[in-house]
Amino acid sequence: MPEAHHIILALVSYLEHDALPTIVLDTDYNILAANAAYRRQFGRDEQAPLGEKCHKVSHHYAVPCDQAGEHCPMRKAWDSKVPERVLHIHHTPRGPEHVDVELRPILDEQGRVVAFVERLTTITLASAQPQQQGLVGRAPAFKAALASLQRAAPAQIPVLLQGESGTGKELFARAIHMGSPRASGPLVVVDCTGLTESLFESELFGYEKGAFTGANQRKIGLAEAAHGGTLFLDEIGEVPMAMQVKLLRLIESGSFRPVGSLRTVHADFRLVSATHKPLKKMVAEGTFREDLYYRISGFPIRLPALRERVEDLPLLAESLLQRMAGKPTPSLTDGALKQLGLHPFPGNIRELRNILERARLFADDGLIRPEHLPEDIGPQSAPGFTKGRGHGDLSELAQALDQFQGPRSELARHLGMSERTLYRRLKALGLGTM
Repeated sequence: MPEAHHIILALVSYLEHDALPTIVLDTDYNILAANAAYRRQFGRDEQAPLGEKCHKVSHHYAVPCDQAGEHCPMRKAWDSKVPERVLHIHHTPRGPEHVDVELRPILDEQGRVVAFVERLTTITLASAQPQQQGLVGRAPAFKAALASLQRAAPAQIPVLLQGESGTGKELFARAIHMGSPRASGPLVVVDCTGLTESLFESELFGYEKGAFTGANQRKIGLAEAAHGGTLFLDEIGEVPMAMQVKLLRLIESGSFRPVGSLRTVHADFRLVSATHKPLKKMVAEGTFREDLYYRISGFPIRLPALRERVEDLPLLAESLLQRMAGKPTPSLTDGALKQLGLHPFPGNIRELRNILERARLFADDGLIRPEHLPEDIGPQSAPGFTKGRGHGDLSELAQALDQFQGPRSELARHLGMSERTLYRRLKALGLGTM
């Protein structure tokens, strides 16, 4: 089609000056052109992989993403004829990286899709490789939370992080702050656990000299200290009921009075809250204010438990070991890693860190072996598997493998999970080729 050819030539000329890495694709997944930003960031020796399939270059897949268990933005954009976005892990010259992929269909005068423009934004808020700080992960459950974080971070909307204890809520809050326009401002953490009403008020709002016994000088509150940055209320479900109305007033107006003061202070901050408690249930029971709940939960993000992202166990373990003081960094043997994979981790990543901290003290030759792990780590500590729960413990999966006779598809149906989820569980057991 001559018209389509002219459209593509015009696109290539225009996109050459785009600051973001951008490629032009035909309707059969072939890379037709790549701009200078793409060649610098994703090209091999700054050469674009022209004529190759996008899924082969980005994922090393022989088939399109949607046929390999991924969400394919091209398929979605073909059907919707509007731009689509998805979070993928791409192979790059630097190794695997999280990439925000935006795909825009190009239509001819008859409304037919003739090409696609794909713009790639590397996500720096999390890593798909071991690193000494920040968020790491590759599992689908982690990527879902990261995709939400990527959407929310640039905005001013209040974010509510919900998840079990030990899932990394403060790390997520820090990533939201670093991905926001307020990244150059302060991130102020308020731990709401165990604070009495008077202590919570003086910590959050500050106080004047002489406001109470022991107030020998004026103290700036954490809300004022967060001006121009982010205020992170950790475990907000612990805030005393009597203080919730004052907290609501602070969030709505940005204004408050320090304890013992008549002056009004204004603080401009972005709010991020976190809790492991069921706030909706607390609202129904009357232990958490409904108006406060809706004010803090503008953008809720659910953080997955470690048992829901068991594929990330090797990546998390290596990252945690790198972050511990002392050199050299020890390594996990395959046997130790397999034994960890059989543990349900009720304490999540915090529990994993504590286990590794202890085990490394026994690894005199730099190798953490199964005998270096606590005695209760392994299949004997896992609770019973419930059919259809969707996140069965690996110990029970190992039992099912011994007892079940039949193809993988039937085993997946029996366990109440998809074949892809079953494959990931088998891979964690070292049985991915079953």
